[in-house]
Amino acid sequence: QMQLVESGGGNVQAGGSLSLSCVASGGTFDTYAMGWFRLPPGKEREFVAAISWAGTASNYADSVRGRFNISRDNAKATVYLQMSNVKPEDTAAYYCAAGGMLTAVTAGAVEYWGQGTQVWVSS
Repeated sequence: QMQLVESGGGNVQAGGSLSLSCVASGGTFDTYAMGWFRLPPGKEREFVAAISWAGTASNYADSVRGRFNISRDNAKATVYLQMSNVKPEDTAAYYCAAGGMLTAVTAGAVEYWGQGTQVWVSS
């Protein structure tokens, strides 16, 4: 059973940057594709970004491509989401996720979820 713990959320002004981290424990981190999803207020959960187990491939939602970057450090069992040029519509609870394959995680087929970290972007 893998546990995922996110950190790094908070308040940021539009146009600013924020970095989220997710530390995994209790599983073989480097055999899982990892992803980030978000739940905006009043909306459904949506895919943000995902990265393959080796970190050699990644996918992004159109809404964040070019502004967000997902990366991972398998030695630290950590996945990151670097958010740049943030917009008010990026306000959401951000969740870390783990799954078997990059395509599966991108499609929302996730085996493990974190508890989430809140991001507020003010205009």
